[in-house]
Amino acid sequence: MTQKPPVILITGGAQGIGKGIASYFLKKNWQVVVCDQDAEANRACREDFGRPDNLLLIDMDVSREAEVASAVAEATQWGGRLDALVNNAGLADPDTGPIETLELAQWQRRIDVNLTGAFLMAKHAVPHLRGTQGSIVNIASTRALQSEPNSEAYAATKGGLIALTHALAVSLGPDVRANSISPGWIDVRAWQAHTPSEPEPLSAADHEQHPSGRVGTPGDVAAMVAYLVSPEARFVTGQNFVMDGGMTRKMIYEE
Repeated sequence: MTQKPPVILITGGAQGIGKGIASYFLKKNWQVVVCDQDAEANRACREDFGRPDNLLLIDMDVSREAEVASAVAEATQWGGRLDALVNNAGLADPDTGPIETLELAQWQRRIDVNLTGAFLMAKHAVPHLRGTQGSIVNIASTRALQSEPNSEAYAATKGGLIALTHALAVSLGPDVRANSISPGWIDVRAWQAHTPSEPEPLSAADHEQHPSGRVGTPGDVAAMVAYLVSPEARFVTGQNFVMDGGMTRKMIYEE
């Protein structure tokens, strides 16, 4: 009996880092499930990826439990299993203005999508991940560790994701592993939906400020995801991996 290929489910997978992760795993011949609330971006994905047979696109909002349950059920029925869950969906704009004027609804929407969404996905995916000794990867941010002004809601959700990660690792081990990745500056412009033209090249200064010598790419994050969900990472769980080209290790003072 031929074993079914592994299945990875990526939320927010129709653009940005998520789309880069989807592209990476499609090329590795995994069965890839992309979930995104942007239906137009989802449709564009199929064409952008060359209409592959190993791609399932689902329109869904991760903050709505009924939609999450339905998506996980559809994904596992389609793929016959579930080996990896990547919680990447999130409202990406960190600047919500001064906290004195930050409306509760705006704060709550970020909590609902960026943090509660990951909880709901894990809740419904874990029974399937147990059966494959699978893995969860949460996409957090270096903004969980350092901040710019007016980013309280976003920072809180990403800090919460890191805490959720180690809690899941302890609760679910040894059957299911959970890790998080905290990207820094990742140039996702070419991976965004509704992008009509090629983006302008980044400047030399943009790259050179990084100890690594360059700004990151979605492929960098995808490669880390690939390691974390692989058998080679069986001893790795509950960890947060900072991928920022070394920026959080720099001392930066105004001269």
